[in-house]
Amino acid sequence: MKPFGIQLALTICLIGASVAEANAEKASRILVDKSERTLVLFSDGRPIRSYPVSLGLNPIGHKRYEGDKRTPEGIYLIDGKNPNSAYHLSLHISYPNERDKRTARERGWDPGGQIMIHGLPTGLIKASAKYEYDWTDGCIAVSNAAIEEIWRLVDEGTLIEITP
Repeated sequence: MKPFGIQLALTICLIGASVAEANAEKASRILVDKSERTLVLFSDGRPIRSYPVSLGLNPIGHKRYEGDKRTPEGIYLIDGKNPNSAYHLSLHISYPNERDKRTARERGWDPGGQIMIHGLPTGLIKASAKYEYDWTDGCIAVSNAAIEEIWRLVDEGTLIEITP
């Protein structure tokens, strides 16, 4: 059995870690800068975290239709969280908005959907792998460690702005 002092110190450390996690600053806004390949979380106007991202295979320009491999640009919301994602964890982005739907309809296109912020594919042997290139179908991909942190700091209803 461990001496009482060590047990007490361990207990205090565990309580401290739990309190810190519970009091972690929640993000009030997300900014994805496609040209910089970054995702930044903001709280009350201050950046609190930043992550490198991978985008759609055809990253230049706004998403126009299903299958164009582009990541959308504009202002959306995080409108869902999927703990059983095929990509570790995922946060759903409210693309397409009404403007996206209208534009696609006028051109006879399907705007697509299922745009997410997500981790790496579930079952990937090197789950810590960092992609140095764009590889998604239009989503915003981060490392598994990053999506776990983003998952904790971002609530449904959080505004996300995706810029060129």
